[in-house]
Amino acid sequence: MRQKWREHAQAVKNFCRLWVLLALSCASPAVAAEFKVFSVGDGDTIRVTTPNGTNKTTVRLACIDAPETSQTPYGNDARQALQADLPIGTEVGLRTKATDRYGRTVAEVLKGTTNINQALVATGAAFVYWQYIEGCDRETYSRLENEARLKSLGIWAVPGGIQRAWDYRRGRKSVSGSNAPSNSASKPGYSGSRYRCKQIGSWAKAQELLKQGHSYLDGDGDGEACESLK
Repeated sequence: MRQKWREHAQAVKNFCRLWVLLALSCASPAVAAEFKVFSVGDGDTIRVTTPNGTNKTTVRLACIDAPETSQTPYGNDARQALQADLPIGTEVGLRTKATDRYGRTVAEVLKGTTNINQALVATGAAFVYWQYIEGCDRETYSRLENEARLKSLGIWAVPGGIQRAWDYRRGRKSVSGSNAPSNSASKPGYSGSRYRCKQIGSWAKAQELLKQGHSYLDGDGDGEACESLK
């Protein structure tokens, strides 16, 4: 009985996502598809390549903030939603907004005329990142988030929504800082300013470190850190 309920819930979720994508495809002007999706890191980060595959770029989806991978189960749900919207090899266009401090391209991602950033907000897979909304359509993002909240979709399944990803990260940094020894070199898994995959402890933590700029953890450049920990 429980399995049938889960299958029904997933079917409803897939239908809602398809409906949202169709609706958004009518609202966004097309952008030339100059890239192909190479990998999906988490709910708001992808890697793309040029058509010939020679240049790879990490893209942080602009104006949204998906739950962290360790925010179970919402972080994984967000990643799966992005993978469903952008299977490997999907041709996409970018509306670039900036380059962040980690060297990632911050952009809205368009598949044809569908704005993927807005689709993630509309289906409750991500929050609007109000602190960094500049350059995006504030009115549309606000409307889509409000509609997802009223429908209790995804991150809005609990009253008021789950803890915002930015607050979650701030809390983790605060706890980490208060527990850190004065000599950072004595921390397990820490060697100078570099972490080692086998000593990090979990795949989810590795993805967070990659997001924070520890790009050396992604040895093969596929947008995913420490695959050996999965």
